[in-house]
Amino acid sequence: MTGYTMLRNGGVGNGGQPWVLRWSSRIRLTWLSFTLFVILVFFPLIAHYYLTTIDDADDAGKRIFGPRTGNELCEVKHVQDLCRIRESVSEELLQLEAKRQELNSEIAKLNLKIEACKKSIENAKQDLLQLKNVISQTEHSYKELMAQNQPKLSLPIRLLPDKDDATFPLPKSNRNCRLHNCFDYSRCPLTSGFPVYVYNSDDFPFGSSLDPLIKQAFEATVRTNAYVTENANIACVYIILVGEMQEPAMPKPTELEQQLHSLPYWRTDGHNHLIINLSRKSETQNFIYNISTGRAMIAQSTFYDAQYRPGFDIVVSPLVHAMSEPNFLEIPPQVPVKRKYLFSFQGEKIESLRSSLQEVRSFEEEIEGNAPADYDDRIITTLKAVQDSKLDFVLVEFTCKNQPKASLPTEWALCGERDDRLELLKLSTFALIITPGDTRLVISAGCTMRLFEALEVGAIPVVLGEQVQLPYNDVIRWNEAALIIPKPRITEVHFLLRSISDNDLLAMRRQGRFLWETYFSTSDNVFSTVLAVIRTRIQIPAAPIREEPAVEIPHRSGKAAGTDPNMADNGDLDLGPVETEPPYASPKYLRNFTLTAMDIYRNWNSAPGPFHLFPYTPFDPVLPSEAKFLGSGTGFRPIGGGAGGSGKEFQAALGGNVPREQFTVVMLTYEREEVLMNSLERLNGLPYLNKVVVVWNSPKLPSEDLLWPDIGVPIMVVRTEKNSLNNRFLPWDEIETEAILSIDDDAHLRHDEIMFGFRVWREARDRIVGFPGRYHAWDIPHQSWLYNSNYSCELSMVLTGAAFFHKYYAYLYSYVMPQAIRDMVDEYINCEDIAMNFLVSHLTRKPPIKVTSRWTFRCPGCPQALSHDDSHFHERHKCINFFVKVYGYMPLLYTQFRVDSVLFKTRLPHDKTKCFKFI
Repeated sequence: MTGYTMLRNGGVGNGGQPWVLRWSSRIRLTWLSFTLFVILVFFPLIAHYYLTTIDDADDAGKRIFGPRTGNELCEVKHVQDLCRIRESVSEELLQLEAKRQELNSEIAKLNLKIEACKKSIENAKQDLLQLKNVISQTEHSYKELMAQNQPKLSLPIRLLPDKDDATFPLPKSNRNCRLHNCFDYSRCPLTSGFPVYVYNSDDFPFGSSLDPLIKQAFEATVRTNAYVTENANIACVYIILVGEMQEPAMPKPTELEQQLHSLPYWRTDGHNHLIINLSRKSETQNFIYNISTGRAMIAQSTFYDAQYRPGFDIVVSPLVHAMSEPNFLEIPPQVPVKRKYLFSFQGEKIESLRSSLQEVRSFEEEIEGNAPADYDDRIITTLKAVQDSKLDFVLVEFTCKNQPKASLPTEWALCGERDDRLELLKLSTFALIITPGDTRLVISAGCTMRLFEALEVGAIPVVLGEQVQLPYNDVIRWNEAALIIPKPRITEVHFLLRSISDNDLLAMRRQGRFLWETYFSTSDNVFSTVLAVIRTRIQIPAAPIREEPAVEIPHRSGKAAGTDPNMADNGDLDLGPVETEPPYASPKYLRNFTLTAMDIYRNWNSAPGPFHLFPYTPFDPVLPSEAKFLGSGTGFRPIGGGAGGSGKEFQAALGGNVPREQFTVVMLTYEREEVLMNSLERLNGLPYLNKVVVVWNSPKLPSEDLLWPDIGVPIMVVRTEKNSLNNRFLPWDEIETEAILSIDDDAHLRHDEIMFGFRVWREARDRIVGFPGRYHAWDIPHQSWLYNSNYSCELSMVLTGAAFFHKYYAYLYSYVMPQAIRDMVDEYINCEDIAMNFLVSHLTRKPPIKVTSRWTFRCPGCPQALSHDDSHFHERHKCINFFVKVYGYMPLLYTQFRVDSVLFKTRLPHDKTKCFKFI
């Protein structure tokens, strides 16, 4: 239609094109459409027919596109891989199905077991309730049984002093006064704590006559004494100081007697009073002799036989160092044992016995019988003969070069000044002390002064006169430090002195030095010893020694610390069973009362050994839990002996001494937080550990964001007042166990090493038991002592950077050991471990014990410590020589002894019982 329209319109279309062109275009489009139709329809049909004809061929192997079987299809390479995957997956599915079925069966069985366990738990709970009921009933029955068989006890009723209380009649004579008839025990119950009231001498007229130095020293001592109370109404004993008095202002005897009887708590007879007359000079007079003191006890340095009441009055030492501490550097050493002179004596007798009888007739009115014989002439003749024989160097002078000191009748007066006498005694092995010719003078200030000076410089006292009453003679065994010889044996003295061995001489000199330091040297010692004598006589336990209060630094605990397998692995060391109980403290010392009643006589009068520290030292440190070392010998008596030593039974005893025991770790640190945290983590899981006390020795507090490890036991971080290595040995009140493991923050010890060291210490509780050993050596060219850390076959010290010791020694180190040693430790910031070894060896006369370690003591990779400084060893050389001067001798002892487990590196069958024992 369109083309026809274009022809009718004159051959011109819409665009005016000729009709021929339009017809040509139409023909091409139609042809193209037809060609495409043929290709798209007929060609596929022909191809399908052709392929179908080929597949119908007889040779089945030549078929390509027809349907095939599964095996034929797998022959294709890329399809074969898929086939294998299908087969593998099928097998895995079958296996998983089998496992699922097996797990379902296991789950069913476990469900049955869970139900059975639930039933068992319910049954166990019922059994537990029944057992608790049985235990409760048993405890109730036990209490009822104990109540039936034991009387009900309560503390005694406290009878307080009363000014107007009625007094019981006096004995026939004041000389007959003893504790049972002149002392009121009801004012001093066992649980009273022994309160003592001290009068102020300035409140009485005679106070202005007292020697100012003695009065000042006495007042200073009273202010610091633990027993002194300001409440007179609860006091057990009342003390008044009446001497030494100055001659010009000395009151008359009648005036002094009236002033004493007017004391507020004298109560007509003065019972439970102690009158102290201290002497600072040898010429102190016995002005109390003609004074009626009633039932009051007297403590002074001069007594007549008619005046002295044994077991009631007290002979005290002179107060030479009234307001000053003794200078240890001026005290001569205790070695060499023998000195220039075998013995020496200087003195002058002003009056003979015969000429003095008329002078002292007022003192002898109560004496019956004839005057004793005077042996002084025979003594002079014998000693001069020994000096003239020149068999030994001796020095005896019976006439003073200068004016002799004033003295009592028949007493040998001192010659020269004190410094001159000390220089002579430093050259003397023995110092003769000739008692007064009048045997009715049982002790005098001059004799006590000679005794004091001899002990001070290490001259062994030789007392001629067995009737003498030496200071504190009822509680001190003087035969261990002095020779007491009757005057009739003067001809045998030379032979006796020469027959004493060097070992005995050194033991006596060492014991004399101990007595002088403990009871004589200072005003504190004298006053405390007097109180200790009275307290012990009336059988009151000593007050517990003070503990160092621990000021805790708050800290945060982080996550639980892991256990290093290297720390927990015991290797070749089989230590048997270990304790897994929670922390518990050592049992408190419960023999405070029975010890006083049972052990005093043995300790004071029959115990061998040169050292008797407690309970009668002036320090009175009867410790609440550490007092198990009170007793004989060296001053230590470990509790229990333990049967032990037989394999399994010994293991069950865990040491043989006490059935259950733990230890406290004391770790000193200074601004090494990372090292400290690592060391604390290594303690995780350590058996027997009760607590860790970290002594923070830096003024700078730990970081606030520092997380402390949780090791299963408490960690107490203690703040110190100053940076001092002495803080390592303070007896912190947080330490509740007797055993202390002192360890550095960079020490690297395995658990089995610590456990074995602890068990060894339990069998040697009076020793230092540790790991790194050191020894001292004599430097011949320089004539001095050296500190040596080289590996050697012997040792004399164990470093306290990894060592066990008893808390008892912490008290002694901090409160009893001479302050000069602790001052040197602070000066050098060094040597505290040497000081502790000196102390323990001095007290026990035993070397420390080294146990086996695996050469891992120091922490690898930790920052360097103070010991790496070049001056470290030079300072330790100086420390050793200074400590020797303070002690007067070298107390360290060598040993080649080391402790290993009995079965150390021994291979045994598994069915054999393994054990360990201290060897």
